[in-house]
Amino acid sequence: MTVAGRSASELYQRYLNLSPVAGVEPITVERGRGAELWDVDGRRYLDCFAGISVVSTGHSHPRVVEAAREQMERFIHCGSLLYEVPVVGELAARLAQVSPGALQKTFFSNSGAEAVEGAMRLARAFTGRTEFIALETGFHGRTNATLAVTGNRKRKQHGGPYLGGVAFAPAPHLTRCRVCGGACTLRCADAVEDVINYHTSGNVAAFIAEPVLGEAGIVVPHPDYFRRVKEILDRHGILLIVDEVQTGFGRTGRMFGIEHFGVEPDIMAMAKGIASGFPLGGFIARPEIADAFQPGEHLSTFGGNPVSCAAAVATLDVIEDERLCENSARLGQWLLAKLETVAARQPAIAEVRGKGLMVGIELADRGGATTAAQQAVQMRAACRERGLIIGIGGFFGNVLRIQPPLVITEEQLGSAVATLDEALTATA
Repeated sequence: MTVAGRSASELYQRYLNLSPVAGVEPITVERGRGAELWDVDGRRYLDCFAGISVVSTGHSHPRVVEAAREQMERFIHCGSLLYEVPVVGELAARLAQVSPGALQKTFFSNSGAEAVEGAMRLARAFTGRTEFIALETGFHGRTNATLAVTGNRKRKQHGGPYLGGVAFAPAPHLTRCRVCGGACTLRCADAVEDVINYHTSGNVAAFIAEPVLGEAGIVVPHPDYFRRVKEILDRHGILLIVDEVQTGFGRTGRMFGIEHFGVEPDIMAMAKGIASGFPLGGFIARPEIADAFQPGEHLSTFGGNPVSCAAAVATLDVIEDERLCENSARLGQWLLAKLETVAARQPAIAEVRGKGLMVGIELADRGGATTAAQQAVQMRAACRERGLIIGIGGFFGNVLRIQPPLVITEEQLGSAVATLDEALTATA
């Protein structure tokens, strides 16, 4: 009980603006550790959504907690672009070490949307151009500029007009590509050239994409997709912005998702798993691109908060020391194999796909009174009742999202698969 004897549920309903969400899960969280959460009644849940793919090192990892505590005892805030803060510089140096290619200079923000919007502004500043190309069904945030490059009209309700000068290229679906007519043949990548020639004025600053499309339903592109697109972009002098907000920091089995595709981005946005739950984002670029801003052109009061940066340094230490990228890759392959076995006997599953511990289970729309999107909602509830937390995504809301903390064990994942199987039977 809280605040004069009133429950958290009562306070939420009366004082929080919940209109942007379909509904809050009926779990009053009391504590968490590793891949597990406990509610105020002591019930344990296996968390396979990690706060929307955020707590990669698990809930309240002791090393992250200790690093944040030590920094809070020194000071909490001073303005990291007003004064030199050791831990902020340390984190920037560490990010330069682990980021692909020549990416070296980071600007820190508070969230993924801020990071993406800052990356877009930097691309404009460096190129002197104003337009962008993004992917259909892609998602980049809920600010005005990030919604402009989000290819999902459901996320744009009651908004607009948005940032102008944005064109969209086809989404690259490995097994059901609309442009390629089924299995991807990279015609969708070649279509980017047509978008440049026929849907822009030729004044394109950057192409922006997620290495694995998260909100779209964990859509994994063809292994050669980004290589083909980068060749096109280079011919036209267009930058590649990679949105690693959801795919970064071990989520896909590599430190960053783009590493699976063999290309180097010009600018990379990041957030979510960067600090194990402390609010932090950023975008990193090659030095000559990063230096394109003029004084006063971009700033953030809370960006690079010392406590969040201390948590992020500890997060990188844990990812390295506990080999969480390797754990994500190994368990991701194991999980996909197990789910394929389930899919073979569960007609409700249309497809299982993913990279590392970023896995989507697409439900088939088989007609009748219950749509796949409705079954996805029922599945989330059925799993919750059985002590398992999952997410829902996909352009049509019919994809179950499995994105647990990277510290999850094979035994815990096995339990999750068994619960999913049972819930699929129950909701069929």
